[in-house]
Amino acid sequence: MSGTAFRDASIVVIDTSRTSIHAVLGLGELLPTPSVEIQARVGLRRASYEQLNSNGANGSAQPAASTSSTMSITPSASAKVNDYLVGAQLDNALVEGEDIVVWWPFAEGDVSDWTQAEALWKHTLFSLLHLRRTQNESPVLLTVPPSLSRTSLSVLAQLFFERFNVAAFTLLLRPVAQIYAGNALSGVVVDIGEEYTDVNVLYDGFLVRECTESVKLGMKDCREHLASLLRTNQTVMTAISPPEAPLSDKQTDSALVSLISHLLSTSLIKPPTAIGTTIVTDEPEDGVTDIAAIVLAGKEKAVIENNMKKRANAKATAAEQAKMREIEAMDLVEIKDWEWDGKAREVVVGRERHRFCEPLFDPKVAKKDTKTDLWSLQEVIGAAVQRADIEQRQYVWGGLFVTGEFAKYIKGMGTSLQTRLESFILSQPDAHNDIQPRNIRVLKIPDYFAEYREKGDGLAAFLGAGIVGKIAFHDPNGNNFVSKGEYAAKGPPAIIEMSASLL
Repeated sequence: MSGTAFRDASIVVIDTSRTSIHAVLGLGELLPTPSVEIQARVGLRRASYEQLNSNGANGSAQPAASTSSTMSITPSASAKVNDYLVGAQLDNALVEGEDIVVWWPFAEGDVSDWTQAEALWKHTLFSLLHLRRTQNESPVLLTVPPSLSRTSLSVLAQLFFERFNVAAFTLLLRPVAQIYAGNALSGVVVDIGEEYTDVNVLYDGFLVRECTESVKLGMKDCREHLASLLRTNQTVMTAISPPEAPLSDKQTDSALVSLISHLLSTSLIKPPTAIGTTIVTDEPEDGVTDIAAIVLAGKEKAVIENNMKKRANAKATAAEQAKMREIEAMDLVEIKDWEWDGKAREVVVGRERHRFCEPLFDPKVAKKDTKTDLWSLQEVIGAAVQRADIEQRQYVWGGLFVTGEFAKYIKGMGTSLQTRLESFILSQPDAHNDIQPRNIRVLKIPDYFAEYREKGDGLAAFLGAGIVGKIAFHDPNGNNFVSKGEYAAKGPPAIIEMSASLL
């Protein structure tokens, strides 16, 4: 038995994805959003890397896949935790153009280098959350990918107790945290990240491991696809690289990446439905406004902006109104608040921006260098669910939840996938009538989590971890975490039997 209950203010939650780390110290009445967010990457100045390699033997660690343009190189076995640049220090070095070797130790859904991982978590705990190692009274909940081995889970416990001196420790599988955030116990979680999309099936709160799938498709493919489409738009290209001051190819690439980031951050990209139209948000009928519903849904800002737009349109001249109707009919957007290379830019972007998601639905457009055919996202999801027991499938299809980096910027992807997945629930000849799935229900983070209304569903893993952390560390007899005393008595393997989602 753990024997100690912890105060909300002392609890630390850390969510580690393939490419980012989110963390917070303290869980209040309203579960907070992360106070810390850093990219899960480390770096060494090339001179330091070469010096370390010349002083030590070749490293035996496996290469870590990089999601940046920096070449991935085998980590040095002689590199120490404090040798690595992390967080703002690394970001600034890269912005200043220093020659940096970059690694992403979690990019492949595992831990490719434990020293690099330690450098990231150490920076998070002591530099960003300002804990003190010698007087660390905080229990820590850490989310982990389902692909980690039992040996790796034990190493995590050893690292956090012996190197970080945590007061207590527990682990939570990321897909379990995500489904909890969607207010469900069963479902299929689709986590769309930078380079990978992970699909996990859950039933009654537990991961169905034989149904786990990963496909190398993500935000990077979508950005590259949209950039290639924008290159064919002469209006966009003239605004970015005018004939009187043309940009180099490298500068043009950088400008297009910046423009796409602006389109994403300002919610100007919508996912297509199965028939190619875009999904739009609901607007109240003219003259009828349900104030209570608007406040509950957190749409006050959108309604205010919509009303201001209507008033502006009413004051416009006939010529201006005609121009606005033309722009609306062609689904054009005039962007006047985009800055690149220190200058404000104006550009008009058409409906090709809504084709951002195409590589997920049709991987052929991503133009990947691969000898094998990639499955579309709907095919991956369908195949994963089909491997679940027949009796489980109706419950799994009752909770389709799209999350990950993608969901921070694109809303409505669950509905877009819903229509593409209908054929999978209708093609089950082995299912009896009483267990035949009738439909697919799309999940989202409930509106009563007020802090998450503007964040979308992209922070589901962090929210779910906060929910579990608040419960687990309050119940000293629940066997949901390992205390210092239990770690001393049982050793690192105790983490496996005392973290509920790992059973």
